[in-house]
Amino acid sequence: MLEKSGSERLFGLDIIRATAIVLVVLGHSRFMLQGTRLEGFPYVRMIDGVDMFFVLSGFLIGNIMLRQVQVKGYFSVQELLPFWKRRWFRTLPSYYLILLLNYVLVKSEIAAGDIAQFDWRFFFFLQNFSSPFHGFFWESWSLTIEEWFYLAFPIILVLAHKMFLPKQAFLVSVIVMLLFPLLYRAGIYDVEIKPEYFDLGIRKVVLTRLDSIGYGLLAAYFYQYYNLQWVKYRWAFFTIGVLMMMVILNLNPGLTTFYAQVFNFMVSPMSVMMLLPVASSIKQYKWRVGKIITHISKVSYAMYLLNLGILLDVIRNKSQVFGEAKGIGFFLVYWAVLIVLSTAMYHFYEKPMMDLRDKF
Repeated sequence: MLEKSGSERLFGLDIIRATAIVLVVLGHSRFMLQGTRLEGFPYVRMIDGVDMFFVLSGFLIGNIMLRQVQVKGYFSVQELLPFWKRRWFRTLPSYYLILLLNYVLVKSEIAAGDIAQFDWRFFFFLQNFSSPFHGFFWESWSLTIEEWFYLAFPIILVLAHKMFLPKQAFLVSVIVMLLFPLLYRAGIYDVEIKPEYFDLGIRKVVLTRLDSIGYGLLAAYFYQYYNLQWVKYRWAFFTIGVLMMMVILNLNPGLTTFYAQVFNFMVSPMSVMMLLPVASSIKQYKWRVGKIITHISKVSYAMYLLNLGILLDVIRNKSQVFGEAKGIGFFLVYWAVLIVLSTAMYHFYEKPMMDLRDKF
């Protein structure tokens, strides 16, 4: 089994998840180090942490579905509601809690943000379904992609099972998830695109990014059906993945190029996918630092929700109060507060919701 609570967690996957959230938070909070000795930390370009989240999510969900298919021989309409209930119990309570907190903080002008951008779409994950949004609850862009993946892929899989054998049905469903966003990006390619629209209108839109999660599904397919090769060539795949990342990070294509707008969002998650065979082979940690990594992995969802709108936007809005607080000391305090709050949110809110899910 790939991942459960406690001792059955795969430490290698915790490494990927913890790395992903650290990269995301570093990217958001690096502005506090401007003018200090740590400006530019960690001094090297890194892969997009959100891509790592996407691929890992697809890998875990894909394995859950494939194990169910192998037990029952199919994935039918009857499996849809139980699947969605488990996913929604895990993601929606925390999402709506932080959505409410964002609204209160921005409305009361404690946090920076444009309250006029808030509307009904945020309740149904439509704020960036086919067009960009900005100015309010920025980090929710990736959560909407995840939720639409949870909704769309099982339906595609159910339909595919009516036309193909189980193994082929899953692969066909994955191909659909990979091809549609790729073709959609090609269809909206704009040689005169502006930098801000590249980020908001392509990188952060549901219809353009679902294939990033699809590569995790593809990895799950190979993990389940070609496990011998998965294990045998894991270090070869890992090497290819690292080399791909090095090329991606040093390629620097112009934003107006076809590669940047269409293929970059395919190649980046592919490079993360190549790391999974090694990651899934690391069962447990041997050093004390492993406890820290596992903990960061467990509270990563809370960290993602809290780090920007709840903490950093408050700092940006009140930065003049802190004066020299944009230095190293405040950066460290920010990280400590984030981890403490995320730990509390996980233990007193997320975990009770998951326990309630498991109970019913």
